[in-house]
Amino acid sequence: MILRALILLAALWVLPVVGPIVGPADAADSSAVSCSDLSYEGNRYTICDVDATRAQLKLFLRDDKDQVFGHFSNIAKALEPEGKELIFATNAGMYHANRAPVGLYIEDGKQEMRLIPNAGPGNFGLLPNGVFCLRQGRADVFETLAFRDAGISCNSATQSGPMLVINGELHPRFLPNSTSAYIRNGVGTSADGSRVVFAISRNAVTFHQFGSLFRDHLKLPSALYFDGNISRLHAPQIGRSDAGFMMGPIVGVVE
Repeated sequence: MILRALILLAALWVLPVVGPIVGPADAADSSAVSCSDLSYEGNRYTICDVDATRAQLKLFLRDDKDQVFGHFSNIAKALEPEGKELIFATNAGMYHANRAPVGLYIEDGKQEMRLIPNAGPGNFGLLPNGVFCLRQGRADVFETLAFRDAGISCNSATQSGPMLVINGELHPRFLPNSTSAYIRNGVGTSADGSRVVFAISRNAVTFHQFGSLFRDHLKLPSALYFDGNISRLHAPQIGRSDAGFMMGPIVGVVE
């Protein structure tokens, strides 16, 4: 009995210290946002994968003095007194010269601009376009008319266009042999609204190539285009925070 106790004591004595054991509670504290670079079909992208069940996704347009934020840095500064941090952000939909949103815009329950259901000029009016809708614990991309007809209520929402992926199919106007290539950014969501993937191209891509990224590589049934050459990304975890001209609506994750 004494010999067995000594052997056990010796075994415990030589066990290496490898750091704290991570349990379920600790694992849940890890960031709900993961950003990385990838290549797909010869094009380069940066994607940020967000867990909508844990992340605090928010839309930003104006500060408490009704001034347009315009830049990621202005949002970050506004959050500092609250002890909060902007851990991810990107531009979120098209806007006029005064930075007012072109289509539906709701922020924290307050609507600034109505839904635009009809066709029009530019990419926004290339129907079908869509709505990025934030609700408690989930985020969804809806085609505009389906969104309108279903009477969906969002805590925050931004309308943009065109849709990239609609119920698992590419926008019908996207051509495989198109030569219209630009830097582009957009967002896709899973069917249950738990997974949100934001993507920005690192080289000029066509709509067909960009939509294919969401449908065929990211395997997302719905995706929405945000904008072209003004596309910018704030992702401190990979050392990136793009500067440039003032933006309109911005979507971000606050921690």
